Amino acid sequence: MKIGWIGTGVMGRSMCLHLIKAGHEAYVYNRTKSKADDLIAAGATWCETPKEVASKADFIFSIVGFPKDVEETILGENGVLAGCSAGKTIIDMTTSKPSLAAKIHSEAAAMGVKALDAPVSGGDLGAQNGTLAIMVGGESDVFEKVLPLFEIMGSTIQLMGAPGAGQHTKMCNQILISGTMIGAVESLLYAQRSGLDKQSVINVIGTGAAGSWTINNLGPRIANKDFDPGFFIKHFVKDMGIALEEARRMNLSLPGLALVNQFYISAMAMGYENLGTQALYKVLENMNSEMPQ
Repeated sequence: MKIGWIGTGVMGRSMCLHLIKAGHEAYVYNRTKSKADDLIAAGATWCETPKEVASKADFIFSIVGFPKDVEETILGENGVLAGCSAGKTIIDMTTSKPSLAAKIHSEAAAMGVKALDAPVSGGDLGAQNGTLAIMVGGESDVFEKVLPLFEIMGSTIQLMGAPGAGQHTKMCNQILISGTMIGAVESLLYAQRSGLDKQSVINVIGTGAAGSWTINNLGPRIANKDFDPGFFIKHFVKDMGIALEEARRMNLSLPGLALVNQFYISAMAMGYENLGTQALYKVLENMNSEMPQ
């Protein structure tokens, strides 16, 4: 198949590489071309704009940063839709606004183009290992057509409902992660203050009722003082903002999410926006270092 791929960052690069290795013909674009060098070396063809990608590919994937980037990438003057013709399929895998996913679907449908919103969970490790969870919004017949491609990138793939449903499901995911993350960080801070070895604690509690993806995958990074991004803090703040905005629209109170959001905003203020989400540990560690022991 002719695959288009827009966005070759921490996750997108690995996801696209899986498709290339599976034998698909790939056309790629990224704002910083050097971040696509390894894909080009693997056989992908470079394109100068998202419009050019769409003109050459049948299935056009995007995974970019923020909703404004999605809108520009897909709906902009040199965007995907500008290069599409009837029968092509757009799959946006960015975590973005449900309302924007519905808008893209509507504008694509008017041109005879299919569209799915398909955000993912699993971080850099999931992308590298091809074990992502992929949550999809859109029509079932389009989902079935794209499913063989999804299965190359992920191990859990589910159609969740109408356009925007994939994004709503990702908000559920991020709300849960936000609470789990602060629990993991506070647990490991407690371990440090009480004189325990953090990795030994993870080895024990990660196998019991407290076990979670966060403690078992990001906990060891915290123990090793590895705060490199598997998922950027700035992107998680974006996601929490979308979830809080949607919650307000539904007249829904989510106090736990609002609290964790404030801690991550503090991380941004401390200059940690380009670190991984596990760097919330550094925020609470700094706060506690100012308190008498």
